Amino acid sequence: MNTQQRIARHFNQSIATKRQAHDQLHTKIARASEMIYHCLNTGRKIMSCGNGGSAGDAQHFSSELINRFETERQALAAIALTTDSFALTSIANDYAYENIFSRQVEALGKAGDILLAFSTSGESANVIKAIRLAHEMDIRVIALTGKYGGHMRTLLKPDDIELCVPSNSTARIQEVHLVLIHCLCDLLDQYY
Repeated sequence: MNTQQRIARHFNQSIATKRQAHDQLHTKIARASEMIYHCLNTGRKIMSCGNGGSAGDAQHFSSELINRFETERQALAAIALTTDSFALTSIANDYAYENIFSRQVEALGKAGDILLAFSTSGESANVIKAIRLAHEMDIRVIALTGKYGGHMRTLLKPDDIELCVPSNSTARIQEVHLVLIHCLCDLLDQYY
């Protein structure tokens, strides 16, 4: 396969995955945006977490809420649990890496908040631990996953929402997670 064919393959696979994700997830995306709006409209906040590229997605989402997406609107309460290097490193050092998000949920979360949990595999131990604690604290979860949801899927309660990208490719899952973030932000812009 030559260079041009490899490039075309990436584009074609990305397009096909996005179409399939739309067909499977459009109703859940709308429900997730309504859930986030209700949370924010009642004075609560959105906490987000993930590792690696998913940490970037968590930060991206939070920054779009705090600042703005495409329209002028009020700032919205969001925090990425991936950004405080002092908290992350001290928790990892004093406890364990799997506690880096759950300790922050414990400190910052309140009943009625939402945890936006990113994991392309659905198997991230620190995200799973944060979901478990969120449930104990009456915090609902929106899980952005792929690869059939992994262990995260089994933890979700009926009033949680899973946006599972129908792919086994981390690259394709991350590409669709970005589209999902932008869909949610656009819908929130319409509410405000």
